[in-house]
Amino acid sequence: MHITGTTQVYAIVADPITQVRAPEVFNDIFGRSGIDAVMIPLHVSATDVDALSHKLFDASNLRGLVVSIPHKGALASSIGRNDLLASVAGAVNAVRRGRDGQLEGALFDGEGFVRGLEADGLPYRDRSVLILGAGGAGAAIAASLAQHGAASVSLFDPARDKASSVAARVQTAFGVPCNVVTNNSPANYGLVVNATPLGLHARDPLPFNPAELDPGATVCDILMKNQPTPLLRTVRALGGVAQPGFEMLIQQMPLYLEFFGHHKAAQQSRDELRSLRELLYPQALRDAWITA
Repeated sequence: MHITGTTQVYAIVADPITQVRAPEVFNDIFGRSGIDAVMIPLHVSATDVDALSHKLFDASNLRGLVVSIPHKGALASSIGRNDLLASVAGAVNAVRRGRDGQLEGALFDGEGFVRGLEADGLPYRDRSVLILGAGGAGAAIAASLAQHGAASVSLFDPARDKASSVAARVQTAFGVPCNVVTNNSPANYGLVVNATPLGLHARDPLPFNPAELDPGATVCDILMKNQPTPLLRTVRALGGVAQPGFEMLIQQMPLYLEFFGHHKAAQQSRDELRSLRELLYPQALRDAWITA
């Protein structure tokens, strides 16, 4: 990587920051596409993220911001303009400076998640869905699944008021039944998604009991660290279908690049998804988990 005074800068903000994989992927694409740009990770606390994120755009060579846990919801309320999915979910994961100088927010987590299911041939249309966690990523997934044809969406989160707010917005926007449940049982769902941090640490409990899964149910764990997580290993050991979190990021990359104005690189990344999978998936898991 050759950084000079002409290099355009992108940043990703998170707390913690060590689990993020976006800089690896963006910088790999920038290098292969001949784009004079770099993405840097910034560890920013919840108390500082709003002020700092806006201040960063005072630098004219800051081209965009990627937003990760736990800041997606906090920034959504302070961005001047948000796209439909960001407005419904109440979260953003990408921010750019518009032509008029106003900041614009977008949300690609859910679209990446849906495209990842489609890439692996995993059904979601006309299925009942349980999402554990109603934070920014969980809300994004709920909105996109509802928009793309899920039969119903249920949310489980200890922060019941937050989950209820997400459910109400999703149902109003897309007309798909969306409710909040009081327990984490995966029984009677065709698709179960872990959008909680459970699994980041070795001693974390499983987010639900895999033995309660219905036959034929699909499990997705969107964590980007410690994959395959204990949850996915357990599901597969029981003969179930499980997808790791990498695909959600991989499928988002063309959307990010389009949003940030890199249209040729977006098309190139669509044509080279396998190279992104090989970048993200641990070597030991490639044969078992990577799709074509």
